[in-house]
Amino acid sequence: MVHAKTRMTEDELIEGCLSNDRRAQKELYDRYSRAMYTVAYRITNDFDLANDVLQEAFLKAFRALPGFRRESTLGAWIKTIVLRTALSKVKRRPRFEPLEQHPDEDAIDWGHQIDIDYLERAIQALPEGYRMVFVLIEVEGYSHKEVADLMGISVGTSKSQLFYAKKRLRQALEKFLDR
Repeated sequence: MVHAKTRMTEDELIEGCLSNDRRAQKELYDRYSRAMYTVAYRITNDFDLANDVLQEAFLKAFRALPGFRRESTLGAWIKTIVLRTALSKVKRRPRFEPLEQHPDEDAIDWGHQIDIDYLERAIQALPEGYRMVFVLIEVEGYSHKEVADLMGISVGTSKSQLFYAKKRLRQALEKFLDR
């Protein structure tokens, strides 16, 4: 009788990695690398840099694993490492627009069916600061406070960047819808 390969539980993965089990290390990487690459790419907007971020973040995760307190899921913990690594790689590049007064932000109501590829391209075309804040808040679900802490900016700057990101996306997507 042939046994199907079973996935390790999160605890088994952690314990295996801590004892330098190569199978566990490979499974951890295989389990999380695709999603983490997506996060890295959305922040960096650069395929090569996202690959660098991914590799560096996993090295950091393996080194820091003995200190993982299991207060969150392993995936959430790795995602935080990936986000911080990606942000540190692009930290010198973001140019934030000056903080201006703006109305309260509402969820974007696109009103029409949007082509997902066009939406992804519109997000990637945003200026870096706008894009990073938009992805962290609207895609990854972080709060303005968390984004401010991660990026080393004020909550007001985070809110402003999100406001202008949404404004630019609306403009880009209006052009798409007017075709």
